Amino acid sequence: MADTEPKTVVDEVKNEEEVENSPDVHFEPVIKLDEVEVKTFEEDEESLFKMRAKLFRFDKELKEWKERGTGDVRFLKHQETGKIRLVMRRDKTHKVCANHYVTAEMALTPNVGSDRSWVWNTTADIADGAEPTAETLAIRFANSENANLFKDKFEEVQKINATLLKAESDAEDSEEDKEEEEEKKEEAVEEEKKEE
Repeated sequence: MADTEPKTVVDEVKNEEEVENSPDVHFEPVIKLDEVEVKTFEEDEESLFKMRAKLFRFDKELKEWKERGTGDVRFLKHQETGKIRLVMRRDKTHKVCANHYVTAEMALTPNVGSDRSWVWNTTADIADGAEPTAETLAIRFANSENANLFKDKFEEVQKINATLLKAESDAEDSEEDKEEEEEKKEEAVEEEKKEE
């Protein structure tokens, strides 16, 4: 019996080597799948900035930081409106973990005890669902140089969005002024008709 056992072990080793030597294996798929076009709603936007980072949100109930995800944080500029928003997607799932416009009210402050992370508050982050929520977010980068590049771009985007917002409000004000002038002219014409 002892003589037969080593032979089977050697035979098994030879069989494994034979299987490994056949790399040209091909299987036909059982079901053929059609390509599906996936829309990210980022097709009308151009990327101004892209850098890998880790995002956290502050849970007010538990009073602790919760990890939102790791991925590329990007500033996307809409081609028609010119508005710029911050978008971050998780690496493997591509699920959105941050999505909000960068406004002038946001203050980017350094995180306590770290030179490579920043904290800011947003009033309308639309990452977790359809409803905008106020969040306190923190972002951490691989080194302080990347963190400073992010800060510079964040502040630049704030200025761009502020000028766009001011231009929109000025345009709305001038439209309202024109409407008021037209109403006054119409009232004056109506008064003249009444007097006649």
